[in-house]
Amino acid sequence: MAAYAARPNETRAILRTRQAAITRADDAGDSWKRIAVATTASFRGLSAVSADIVWASGTGGTVIRTVDDGKTWDVRIVTGAENQDFRGIRAFDADNAIIMSTGNAEKGLARIYRTSDGGKTWTLVFETKTPGVFFDSIAFWDRKRGVVLSDPVDGRFVLFRTNDGGTTWTQIPPASLPAALNGEGSFAASNSCIALEGERNIWFATGGASVARVVRSNDGGETWAVAETPIHPANASTGLFAIAFSDARYGVAVGGDYAQPANSPPPNVVRSVDGGKTWQVVDEPTEPRNLFFSSVAFVPGQGFFTGVPVLRAAGPAGAVVQRAGRPWLMESSENFNVVANPTRDVAWAVGPKGFVARLDSQMAASR
Repeated sequence: MAAYAARPNETRAILRTRQAAITRADDAGDSWKRIAVATTASFRGLSAVSADIVWASGTGGTVIRTVDDGKTWDVRIVTGAENQDFRGIRAFDADNAIIMSTGNAEKGLARIYRTSDGGKTWTLVFETKTPGVFFDSIAFWDRKRGVVLSDPVDGRFVLFRTNDGGTTWTQIPPASLPAALNGEGSFAASNSCIALEGERNIWFATGGASVARVVRSNDGGETWAVAETPIHPANASTGLFAIAFSDARYGVAVGGDYAQPANSPPPNVVRSVDGGKTWQVVDEPTEPRNLFFSSVAFVPGQGFFTGVPVLRAAGPAGAVVQRAGRPWLMESSENFNVVANPTRDVAWAVGPKGFVARLDSQMAASR
């Protein structure tokens, strides 16, 4: 949604990092470590290929990358894209990545770039100037097949898909998608409002209308269905901001009111156990329960014994982890935009003003 606007240009640098601890709400011995990176860009795009290889993207055409566990970072400005806000990124390895810019298409702010040399050079592979297009999120099933989601145009959501690694993009016929509600859109808050799973499953979450909904397809975007959730936004700043599925049936979506990050009216977390057909308010409350969340991600390998996946959610008021069979645990009160869990013991997060952080949890989520 257009509530998130592009921000000023930043600078280019390569540096070695230093770390400082972020306060953890409990004293379990695991701490988020803030990592200094030579940029003041605000980041909403994050792609953790592994614990060691991490990419992030943001304002001022900025992309950062580490391949050594955050010890050193490349900070680059994409040539010719200094006015772009890259809110979406999908990296496949240390060399190959795709970035998506967010903004009004008619102003030249709806673009997709690719790199194959670790971010040294970028190629513009797709741009649309169709009025009303506003990219919210980009996601891939694998290295070849992916989708990019826009807010609605003429009452229908807009999605493009690729089958060749992002070299070419084709719009999914708008008539195949459910009609958008008045004021409905998705949020470009963390590149997390769309989730892909398996070979062809797609879900995306919405807000800003009378009810927050989840739109889904089980055939790669050929046909679509829609489900209402228990969240009924009172204004355009409220709804579901992020969605994740651990398998074809179990999914979680989070959100709230981004205008009230520390006092967001509940509910802010909903869950589906039937592939997104129905959604229920999550029983276990957050601590504190009125947080606004812009990002959610499952923790790989957790929940094996309980059968209930473990997840981490984050937003401007902090980060929490939901541990199997136990209440939500507050991990940090720092300003997070997006969080990623490349392994069960390592998490990465990025946020405003050059914020980058890493957590070595040492099984914290299962204790």
